[in-house]
Amino acid sequence: MTKLTEAISMASSSSSLSPPQVPMELHLTNREKLLKYLRQHLSESSRPLHGFVFLQGGEEKTRHDTDHIELFRQESYFAYLFGVKEPGFYGAIEIATGKSILFAPRLPADYAVWLGEIKPLSFFKESYMVSRACYTDEIAKVLHELYQGLGKPLLFLLQGLNTDSNKFFRPAEFEEMDKFDADLTTLHPILTECRVIKSELELALIQYANDISSEAHVEVMRKIRVGMKEYQLESMFLHYTYMYGGCRHCSYTCICATGDNSAVLHYGHAAAPNDRTLEDGDMALLDMGAEYHFYGSDITCSFPVNGKFTSDQCLIYQAVLDAHDAVIAALRPGVSWVDMHKLAEKVILESLKKGCIVVGNVDDMIAEHLGAVFMSHGLGHFLGIDTHDPGGYLKGLERQKEPGLRALRTVRELQEGMVITVEPGCYFIDALLDPAMKSSETSRFFNHEAIGRFRGFGGVRIESDVLVTANGCNNLTKCPREIWEIEEVMAGGPWLPEKNSHRDEL
Repeated sequence: MTKLTEAISMASSSSSLSPPQVPMELHLTNREKLLKYLRQHLSESSRPLHGFVFLQGGEEKTRHDTDHIELFRQESYFAYLFGVKEPGFYGAIEIATGKSILFAPRLPADYAVWLGEIKPLSFFKESYMVSRACYTDEIAKVLHELYQGLGKPLLFLLQGLNTDSNKFFRPAEFEEMDKFDADLTTLHPILTECRVIKSELELALIQYANDISSEAHVEVMRKIRVGMKEYQLESMFLHYTYMYGGCRHCSYTCICATGDNSAVLHYGHAAAPNDRTLEDGDMALLDMGAEYHFYGSDITCSFPVNGKFTSDQCLIYQAVLDAHDAVIAALRPGVSWVDMHKLAEKVILESLKKGCIVVGNVDDMIAEHLGAVFMSHGLGHFLGIDTHDPGGYLKGLERQKEPGLRALRTVRELQEGMVITVEPGCYFIDALLDPAMKSSETSRFFNHEAIGRFRGFGGVRIESDVLVTANGCNNLTKCPREIWEIEEVMAGGPWLPEKNSHRDEL
């Protein structure tokens, strides 16, 4: 056996966690929440409380022109309201009564041969706690019957801009839509805002996704070895969260970056597929999060591949950790996310100045947007059913235009019940450093010799998922963060997050 094979064949780990049963009351509560705010909006607009919220679920997709079906994951708004895991469904909620209806596809007989039992409509009614279940070819008939005597039925359809992705949500489509009136503007902002504040049942799932993902990150820390491939780190994480956590889906494509790859913000995509060989002296930046019953986590850990920080690695890591902790200490309802980003930038620049990487007055650096040279991305984003959950920009809020701030995924003031990621980073990216070091406005701030030492260093990011509470915040992520904690865990020491819960009180 080679040393590498031995490392991969280390004794199996296990988790004290077990996949929780998900109560469908979660989605019933979500529907009730939507109805409350939609009815309020209609009443304030002097509009009748008639019509249906009508959504289309996701469809299965095949790989290009083949019959290879890709693993299905439900569309997020539909998942939020109905919790349905199967493809091809529609859902309606009657505004006047609150009754909910699921429309299931009518499956062909040979489905039972290839794909399993054809479940009766009663199964979907009971499993998803809806008032009624029908077939998709009955949509027009059923909705017209319920609307009898009130004229042409009105459908509130979901159409609007996702301000995070800058993509538009397409409204539901079905045969005989011409027999209905459609409202394409009312639903999207209301339903999006419903997703911003999380219920206790939602928070329980987000916490579980964080718990199993935190354990998986620790597992990778313990098993990482020089000579491995980056994709082996991804494989360890995916195995752990699925094997012990029942998480078939990840929240996003894993970023397993080492060496100079750790300065590539969204590394791990098809053209950069986590395939570098780990070298002694590398920093690893692992951004990975599991998803359970649609709800996700988003966690980044940075640490040296060989388990021991060098002085330069300590300097950059501690700068990012200090920024991470300063933001978490300041988070509470009413705080501006823009101010939190600025705080993170300031803490990092102060640390870099103390380490003689930059020189001069930090306030002057901030005025010249030097922070964006080292952290070009935003501080964080909402988290929930989507990794980048919607709602970052309410109507009337605009993106900042300054470097760094223009990358913010929200500029809102925080509210109790929001879940947001705190993910400051410090990177040495030639494409940003070179022009800044030549610029007449910013060149004076750089210690050019020190910057040369960090060429090829890559970067450090530390990311935790944080719940805004009434008086502060609660860090849902339970990973080793202090340098001594990381080195101890990587040397085989125990990690008991319940004994490190003081970090929640920052």
